[in-house]
Amino acid sequence: MAPTDIKDSSDKELGGLQSGSGSTTDIEAIRVSGRSESEDSDIDGIDQHHEDDSHDDEKRAANTNSNGGGRLSLVKTLSRVISRPESNFDPGPPPDGGARAWCTVAAAHLVIMTTWGFINSFGVFQTYYTSSLPSIAPSTISWIGSLQVFLLFFIGTFTGRLTDGGYFRHVFLLGTAFLALGIFSTANAMDGVASGDESGVVWKLFLAQGLAMGLGNGCLFCPCMATLSTYFSKKRSLAIGMAACGSATGGLVFPSMMRSLLPRVGFPWTVRAMGFICIGSLLCSFWVIKPRTKPRGMRGPLVEWSAFKEGEYSFFVAGSFLCFLGLYFAFYYLASFSRDIIHLPYTSSLNILLVLNGVGVFGRLIPNYIADRAGPINVFIPFAGAGGICILCWTAVKTEAGLYVWAVFYGAAAGGIQSLFPAGLTSLTTDLRKAGVRMGMVFTCNSFATLAGPPIAGAIISAMDEKYYGAQAFAGSTLVCGMGLLVATRMVKARKTMREGDGKGVWKVRV
Repeated sequence: MAPTDIKDSSDKELGGLQSGSGSTTDIEAIRVSGRSESEDSDIDGIDQHHEDDSHDDEKRAANTNSNGGGRLSLVKTLSRVISRPESNFDPGPPPDGGARAWCTVAAAHLVIMTTWGFINSFGVFQTYYTSSLPSIAPSTISWIGSLQVFLLFFIGTFTGRLTDGGYFRHVFLLGTAFLALGIFSTANAMDGVASGDESGVVWKLFLAQGLAMGLGNGCLFCPCMATLSTYFSKKRSLAIGMAACGSATGGLVFPSMMRSLLPRVGFPWTVRAMGFICIGSLLCSFWVIKPRTKPRGMRGPLVEWSAFKEGEYSFFVAGSFLCFLGLYFAFYYLASFSRDIIHLPYTSSLNILLVLNGVGVFGRLIPNYIADRAGPINVFIPFAGAGGICILCWTAVKTEAGLYVWAVFYGAAAGGIQSLFPAGLTSLTTDLRKAGVRMGMVFTCNSFATLAGPPIAGAIISAMDEKYYGAQAFAGSTLVCGMGLLVATRMVKARKTMREGDGKGVWKVRV
């Protein structure tokens, strides 16, 4: 039956209702009518109505006897049929490509550039703040960057749940506002240095760059990654890796701006210029990124506690926690290490940080391309181990050339860890409508690792008379232990896959 036939029939019946004395009651009944009858039989009744008028009259007479009103029954049926496409909306499987999907990847790249790119550039700010605020301990300053990463992860549970509930665009705009407030407040925070109020400056930076920017990052990152994951299935790891390259893009752009603009226009306008780039990128992304799946509403718990009953999910949470506990030590302290231990000038220390971030492009793309074929967790495991070994080997670096070589290897390993982490997490989620809340739960757990990791390393450095090898041993060992828990994740998931019918050996299962 043609859709126009249904519409004409609906118009006639609704017109009859409006002309009758009980029209208001009838329409209200339509609004609250349930779905107690089979929708397929309803559609068959409409077809029969158009094929034979006399037979339809008999059918409506029968409905009158059973339901107390033929017109009301038919209009209820038509109301259900007309609303059926919307109420049962199914977007189908992920498109795994197409203009909309790849534009979403590009927009997510810009979002991660403004969030993780700024975070990965904190080593530039750490070095500048340490030299400008000599009375403040480096471990105290590192709390600013740690709070920023902590909030990005911590509020993931809340923003992920709101994303699943259909509030993606509201959360995105709120995050943009917080990020803009934080960046431009950071630009004005160093005004107290001239008056000697260094403690006051630190508090301003803590509130602006740590709190406000952290809240903004948290409102942007988790919803963006959860939405992106719904556009891809077979190519999901590659898509996430391409988006994650935004952190490398930001890690190149922002330190380069700091190196070029700081001597010319000073700190305030350098940071404001960064802010203009961030706001422009986020506005473009807001226009492009659109949720693909139907919102599941705000019904249900904020946290899906049943997920922790899945062994592979719990092991993944613990393993990624340990990995992130030691991951960002190098991003925060590499520039300081190059000045304190290798005795490089300020500009050269920034160059090494640029190498560390730049190599991350390959560290994000190549592993994620392989992960689509071998499995994201299968690839995540060796990269976590490689990152831990690199940090342990850092203790033997004594020259500038050796530091550049080390930055290349660790940059590739760290880039793989950062991009494979969300890819591996989404592979453990079968219901994409819950991608936001399940991803947010892991982000919240890992937030405490990112909050504590760099300050712990800074405290170890201070306790060892500015020697770095104790902090290097701490960060490296946490990554190696995290790798061990990821192996447990893989084993549990592989055995479960085998029980579901995969005849491959436990070491051959794609996880």
